[in-house]
Amino acid sequence: MHFFSIYENFRRKICNYEHFRRIFAVEKFTTLNMISKPTDSELEILHILWAQGPSTVRTVNDLLNEQRRSSLKAKDSAGYTTTLKLMQIMFEKGLVSRQEEGRTHIYTAMVQESDTQDLLLQDFVDNAFRGSTARLVMQALGNHEASSEELDEIKALIAKIEQGK
Repeated sequence: MHFFSIYENFRRKICNYEHFRRIFAVEKFTTLNMISKPTDSELEILHILWAQGPSTVRTVNDLLNEQRRSSLKAKDSAGYTTTLKLMQIMFEKGLVSRQEEGRTHIYTAMVQESDTQDLLLQDFVDNAFRGSTARLVMQALGNHEASSEELDEIKALIAKIEQGK
């Protein structure tokens, strides 16, 4: 039995090594062309990992259910095995890394929040607004009342962009 546990531990470390080697061998993983677009459920999990840092499946599942209970959108609670399966799929997609500590798996987000937001926003702009950022901004400002602080931030951003050109 002792040999088997040593072998199994070694095999897990090799699998993790191979996973990281494949990710980082080609180019920096956080570039937009390497990020796999997360599903809505995967994005919920990523939000927790970005906020909490490395976490166990149990922690992620508990926080996910807590968020769902307090959300205005009525969502069913997530079962532990469902969260585990999603996180395993996310590991295979390269969205998270997994470190095994005994029987516990610690998951860490492998994609940056800002890179994921960039990817999702670009996809949204391309699909919903035919690639026009101006259409997106006009739609957002036309349909929602912006506060004076938000308008000041938008004006400052426009001025900064114009100075850079």
